[in-house]
Amino acid sequence: MTDVLDLHRFMSITIAAGPGVLAPRAETELLGRTALDLLAETSAPLVIDMCCGSGNLGLAIADARTDTRVFLSDLTDQTTTQARENTKRLGLGDRVTVGQGDMFAGLATALDGQKADLIVCNPPYISTAKLEGDSAHLLESEPREAFDAGAYGIALHQRLITDAPLYLKSGGWLAFEFGVGQDRQVALLLKRSGAYGVPSFANNEQNVPRVAYTQLL
Repeated sequence: MTDVLDLHRFMSITIAAGPGVLAPRAETELLGRTALDLLAETSAPLVIDMCCGSGNLGLAIADARTDTRVFLSDLTDQTTTQARENTKRLGLGDRVTVGQGDMFAGLATALDGQKADLIVCNPPYISTAKLEGDSAHLLESEPREAFDAGAYGIALHQRLITDAPLYLKSGGWLAFEFGVGQDRQVALLLKRSGAYGVPSFANNEQNVPRVAYTQLL
């Protein structure tokens, strides 16, 4: 690639991210730590990192758990190219596969019927209206696709919650990040799906819920 990539520390790894790709945020480490806790008693787990961006979540999990197979997927050429380059640079290519497509469609062939012990996702969660108002500054250096989540900021969460059961083992975990104040909407979406147990929430340092996790029934 000819674009200049910035390096970002994320959990135990250093990730490169550049034009067209969301820079890893320290706040997302809460999701990463939650994911590792959920996997603590699972040997040789299979993990899917959906909406992987630069690959920071999935690659940090693979780095921390050397018995883990990880499948990364995102929509754009920029994200998947950088995820593959980060995978190679970290020496994780033997356990990490990168797919490209619309949500889980990008992994259907690579998974070949295998189901995950854990699906993690840091989807866009800012409403279109906010991106055209208070949060417009986010688009000055990063892509709209990384932030824009439709009219209510939960469009990708809806799809994730609906589609994930097809790719999770029974009793497998779904864990994802959401925006400030979206915990009630997320809990309602999970309840309406009828596919999951009662969700739990992980709070950030300000005691604000930012990560949901729940098991497939």
